[in-house]
Amino acid sequence: MTASRLSFLGATGTVTGSKYLVEAGGVTTLVDCGLFQGVKLLRVRNWAPLPFPIGKLKAVVLTHAHVDHSGYLPRLVAQGFSGPVLSSRGTRDLCGILLPDSGHLQEEEARYANKRGFSKHRPALPLYTEADARASLEHFSAIDFGREHAIAEDIALTLSPAGHILGAASATLKVGGVSVVFSGDLGRSNDPILRPPSRVAAADYLVVESTYGNRLHSDADAEEELREHLSKALLRGGVVVMPAFAVGRAQTLLYYISRLKGRGLIPDVDVYLDSPMAIDATRLYHAHMDEHRLTREQCAAACSVAHMVNTTEESKALTRAKGPMIVISASGMATGGRVLHHLRAFAPDERNMILLPGFQAAGTRGGALAAGAKEIKIHGQYVPVRAEVVRMDNMSAHADYAEILTWLSGFERPPKQTFVTHGEPAAADELRRRIEETLGWNVSVPELGDQVNLR
Repeated sequence: MTASRLSFLGATGTVTGSKYLVEAGGVTTLVDCGLFQGVKLLRVRNWAPLPFPIGKLKAVVLTHAHVDHSGYLPRLVAQGFSGPVLSSRGTRDLCGILLPDSGHLQEEEARYANKRGFSKHRPALPLYTEADARASLEHFSAIDFGREHAIAEDIALTLSPAGHILGAASATLKVGGVSVVFSGDLGRSNDPILRPPSRVAAADYLVVESTYGNRLHSDADAEEELREHLSKALLRGGVVVMPAFAVGRAQTLLYYISRLKGRGLIPDVDVYLDSPMAIDATRLYHAHMDEHRLTREQCAAACSVAHMVNTTEESKALTRAKGPMIVISASGMATGGRVLHHLRAFAPDERNMILLPGFQAAGTRGGALAAGAKEIKIHGQYVPVRAEVVRMDNMSAHADYAEILTWLSGFERPPKQTFVTHGEPAAADELRRRIEETLGWNVSVPELGDQVNLR
């Protein structure tokens, strides 16, 4: 086989846009196909042409369904990709929810921008449509965890459970005699719902995420902390708005709230899940019982604790409702979706609370709120933030640096080279340092466009 090469096309210096190209023997494979999110400097990359011929791409491998890892796929297919998309069954099922929703949201935002005239583009266009997203779903081919799958001659893929969300995987590509492992997003060792990441024994080259590469999660009991915050806001008659990832975070919140309400530990107020995508994702937990810790009874309780808000009319009516109540809505970093309407309605009232249950990237509205912004821009207008803003970083579905090091210690031998990606610059560099000092491995932090020969 001719020389193999790994190229970093995303998730460098940021936690979004995950894309890695592996070229070997004339065959190109793309590992992850994510959207760039956050500041405009990142978002505009979604419109730039990819630096390789799409028509020659053999396959796409997805580590999991979050749009920062899968959300560019509809545009890739619309531009001519015709090969298979290889993923776990859970990722396939979740992408069936996430990707059409992403296309729909982009169409809605383009329509809204054109209606209100706040876009610089005439007309504003979506990156892709819901129809594009549904077309991309036809390319999915689900494979079992732990079973080697041939992509081409001398190129094989194996997926291992990574925790994080349903279907999340670490991917091992064997290219001739060389193995390249992509950690994907690693989950927590003690997540209340999902099982911990599976051990990976060996890799010649390793690409590891670093979202929480410079942080340790709090030892605080997340359920107790949530009880304190909710009780405080609800007892003063406030509305609690939670921007939550529709896949993963929303289900954890429902699980905790069902437990707290079931034991009478928080006021018995109405809870609303205002995200059709989150509603559908929640139901998938029943279909993938082998991937999580919950019993069928616990699944049922989590699914029934909230009123499911499906229609736009119901969502609009909710913005006119009075507290106390709890509203869980996507997106998790307040970058788009229905949660923006709730923030616009409820952020100006000091009785209310905006609860941020997890990581908030720089350049997002969630990041601005977490940093103490007194106003945020929504749909071209600035909205004052008088509501109490609280963060719960210990609800993250990402492993912290100690948990990442524990996962790395499961390798039987050091990789020839480890690449730290999918983190803000400070987080990636801190994890690099810790791996070097703790494990003695060769580690580097690649930049966008870097290429490495795999020997």
